[in-house]
Amino acid sequence: MSLKGIVHVGVTVENLERALYFYQEILGLRYEGKMIMEGEETDKLFGLKNCKVHVAYLNGSKELAAPPVELLYFENHKIKENTSDLTRVSISEICFEVEDMKDTYEKLRGKGVEFLSEPQFFDFANQGFGKSTAVYFKDSEGNILELIENHEVSVKDIEFLWE
Repeated sequence: MSLKGIVHVGVTVENLERALYFYQEILGLRYEGKMIMEGEETDKLFGLKNCKVHVAYLNGSKELAAPPVELLYFENHKIKENTSDLTRVSISEICFEVEDMKDTYEKLRGKGVEFLSEPQFFDFANQGFGKSTAVYFKDSEGNILELIENHEVSVKDIEFLWE
């Protein structure tokens, strides 16, 4: 067996239009298209009856070295509500790399994005993972996302302090 790569990262949403707005207008991902899945194969794939799924794809840019984000909206099935929790067994988050954490954090906070904390600096260089600043936040549906800025500076070199 040989896995070739990650094709997309799927996120189930309760309101597709609200989620599209968040991922496009708030995060700045580029809309790539939408399709509708239905029929016998779709029912079998999702283990549901009379399943109709709207699937939208977004990507950050032509240069983004990552799979697209796939938003899944089940038209005729009630979404099972689940509180996102980083300590729950699941896919816990999608992480986006940013060049300027302070700028990105402030812009998203200014747009009303809910953050779980302020950005935090981590130095894992002694464990072979380098230095970074990271923060978790929620999308319009309550799913947890992460921003990370990788850098090779010490904490004392960071020009900003979080109030």
